[in-house]
Amino acid sequence: MKSPFSLVLFADNIQPKVKITGKIERHQNLLNLEYRLDGASQIIIPQIATSPTRQYNLWSHTCFEFFLGLKGSNKYWEFNLSPAEHWNVFRFDSYRQDIAEELAFVTLPFQVLLQKDVLSLNLNVNLDKIVAAEQNLEVGITTVIENREQQLSYWALSHPQKEADFHHRDSFLIDL
Repeated sequence: MKSPFSLVLFADNIQPKVKITGKIERHQNLLNLEYRLDGASQIIIPQIATSPTRQYNLWSHTCFEFFLGLKGSNKYWEFNLSPAEHWNVFRFDSYRQDIAEELAFVTLPFQVLLQKDVLSLNLNVNLDKIVAAEQNLEVGITTVIENREQQLSYWALSHPQKEADFHHRDSFLIDL
């Protein structure tokens, strides 16, 4: 079953005129995540790289992110997907603790498409290397947007804290 989503802007933040929606689904351990960003002309979109690679600090510019948490555990992963097709995955043992680059992935299979004023990103990834197919997951879906004035805004399923915090488990609202 597909779970549709719509991201909301963090309350005290710069507001570009965009709308971020999508859907996520999991079949066994195959995860499909689709983002749709309407209003792409309002933001800075990095050019697609000729050789996309694993990189750090992708969230300092427009970046699509999602978080997978093991239900009943503090452990979770952060996935960063740049419209330039650079990527990274980090593993945490608990809230913002014991961060490590997740080396189980040597690439992330996602595609970026820009048509008129719509940016689409579609990821299909097998999670077998990090979780068992029967393991229940809690998912947080987020995006960092860089507007034309190079200001960042933060978008998520919810913002349960006084500051934008994508790592807070109360914002992992989708169960898979």
